Amino acid sequence: MKIGIDGRAAKWYRGTGIGTYTYQLINSINKVDKLNDYLVFLPENSALDLSGNFNVESVKASSNSSFWDEVRIPNILDDTNIDIYHVPQNGVGLSTSINCHKTITLHDIIPLRMPETVSDRYLYIFNNELPKIINSCDGILTVSEFSKQDISKEFNFPKDKIFVTHLAAEDIYRPLNKRQCKKIIEDEYSIEDDFILYVGGFSPRKNIVGLIESFSRLPKNAKRNFKLVITGKKGISYDIYKKRTIDLNIENDVIFTDFIPLEKLPIFYNACELLAYPSFYEGFGLPPLEAMACGTPVITSNVTSLPEICYDSALLINPYSIDELTCAIDRVLNDNSLRLNMISQGIIKSSNYSWNITAKSTLTAYEKIIQN
Repeated sequence: MKIGIDGRAAKWYRGTGIGTYTYQLINSINKVDKLNDYLVFLPENSALDLSGNFNVESVKASSNSSFWDEVRIPNILDDTNIDIYHVPQNGVGLSTSINCHKTITLHDIIPLRMPETVSDRYLYIFNNELPKIINSCDGILTVSEFSKQDISKEFNFPKDKIFVTHLAAEDIYRPLNKRQCKKIIEDEYSIEDDFILYVGGFSPRKNIVGLIESFSRLPKNAKRNFKLVITGKKGISYDIYKKRTIDLNIENDVIFTDFIPLEKLPIFYNACELLAYPSFYEGFGLPPLEAMACGTPVITSNVTSLPEICYDSALLINPYSIDELTCAIDRVLNDNSLRLNMISQGIIKSSNYSWNITAKSTLTAYEKIIQN
């Protein structure tokens, strides 16, 4: 096969779920496939060391600061001999005029399910451009069985043309020395206390307000001994979250770190007591899997894709119940037997996912799409 891949998100959106997916997909296909030929569109200095069967077409960034505006400019394929062209970032930027099979990875349809939680630009793309993109596709890749059902129902797209390729934690996520990690966190971020961790975006769908309120309801001794650390770039919702901590009189116990570099995230996962991820909606949800790979207990939601990914290895709670989340946090902090079981089950669960498996599943999907 001659395969084209839009790899722009691998650099421009690195550190997010879509950016991580694009980077690791190309990197892992490079490791497992020496037979097929590839044409990959990549930004300059993308840090991917690719084999001889990969040809790279450099793409320069414009002065536009918005990722979604940047990738909306379609790539132009001069090579009409490409068998299949793949756009990993929800199809945004796919040219409908290319003369080959076309596929996209549609991670989820959050803008259609929770439109109030996304930007106007992103919502416009999903409402006005995505239906046309999907109509031009010969197949769709997605990241969970939940998303497959959701996509098929929303767009009336045949289920036998939707292929599930689960994601995985990157290799940097592994158990490390907890004491050393806590020392690094203390030295570099001035966090001296034990802490509960949240990793992810600041979108309202992530239920950060619910997490803050749950933390505020913990018994006094728990709040005295533990901090809540919320990582992620401070978006437009930050002021809402900060004000809620002030209203609840816990502003000194909730720490907003702002953006954490990718290489530091394993240190945070290993240093914390547990990861709390009470999201209302996820197409996959990488942070729980990353935390489990580090040997960290995980509390997450019992809705959308999260039970599929975390079943039997995390405490699953109703994200709409503040008291249920509070009770789960308190249990994990105080039940050592439960913690040890969650740690061992989480490591086993995370080991069932790998980017090599994702790459091989993707290659199988390419073959089936071309054959249909």
